[in-house]
Amino acid sequence: MGVSIAADLTAGTFAGATSLVVGHPFDTIKVKLQSQPRPLPGYQPQYASALDAVRKTIAEGGVFSLFRGMGAPFATVAFYNAVLFAARGQMESMLAHPDGSPLSMSDQAIAGLGAGTVGALIACPTELIKCRIQAQAGSKASAAHIHAASLPAGLATLSQSGKGLASLTQAKGFSTLPLATATSGTTPGAIHLGDYTGSLQYKGPMDVMRQVMRSEGGVIGLYKGLVPTLLREVPGCAAMFAAYEAIKLGAAKQQGLSNANELGKGTLMVAGGAAGAVYWLTVYPADIIKSKLQTDSYRQPAYRGTLHCARQVCPHFFAVSAFESDAT
Repeated sequence: MGVSIAADLTAGTFAGATSLVVGHPFDTIKVKLQSQPRPLPGYQPQYASALDAVRKTIAEGGVFSLFRGMGAPFATVAFYNAVLFAARGQMESMLAHPDGSPLSMSDQAIAGLGAGTVGALIACPTELIKCRIQAQAGSKASAAHIHAASLPAGLATLSQSGKGLASLTQAKGFSTLPLATATSGTTPGAIHLGDYTGSLQYKGPMDVMRQVMRSEGGVIGLYKGLVPTLLREVPGCAAMFAAYEAIKLGAAKQQGLSNANELGKGTLMVAGGAAGAVYWLTVYPADIIKSKLQTDSYRQPAYRGTLHCARQVCPHFFAVSAFESDAT
């Protein structure tokens, strides 16, 4: 039994690390799209689409900027997998049938609920650190026209210096940035972004943790966005584990197998991929709320909490608005 648990944990850790490396650039673009503020009428968003976000991210910080923020989840992938699957195992033991028959899909969903609840406690601070690093702008400035109303959340003031340069103070993402004054003929309200000498607010995962704990309420600050994290992890894990078992059972029946454990590796990979898709289709709206709250300014917050953020994101129809960035 111990060998089986160790093997599952090792396999899960390597699988999680591989998934993280492959998927992190996509996650970076997702967070950038989710965390950008909604532009005022008549203005363009900072990122018009996923491809636009990719282009601007690479232009600002190079290809490696797509991997920014990977340190925190990479460092905790083993611990997260250990806790998640240990919690799921405990739930499965509690739900085990006296006759030894396999757990039903509803049993697997309940086990996923328990696992997701525990997993969220680890995922929340990890996600906050990751999102803070991903959401801040690139490390190199690129000359571009940016609408003042479309700059990232947290930008506070624009003042004129004696040398004809504007100084932009941002509550998150940058320190003070010297910007070239808007040139004649540009769109009103647009700023010409020149070379800046300011530095990124966060230099790495440990720096995020240090700043949050110093300025945002200690350890509690790392759990900003816990409610939407729970709304993501709990139903997401329930849906994912139930879908995985359902797909395996369906595949085994179609192939005439008596046990889903007899399925080949290819079938299991397809089942895992499909279960992951079910996870994201179930929880993507909650993930948007989580990203917006975790990247929101601490001193000048745009959102008062989860419900307020949800209303701001989708004042009329939550489901349609929440999936907006996914469709781009």
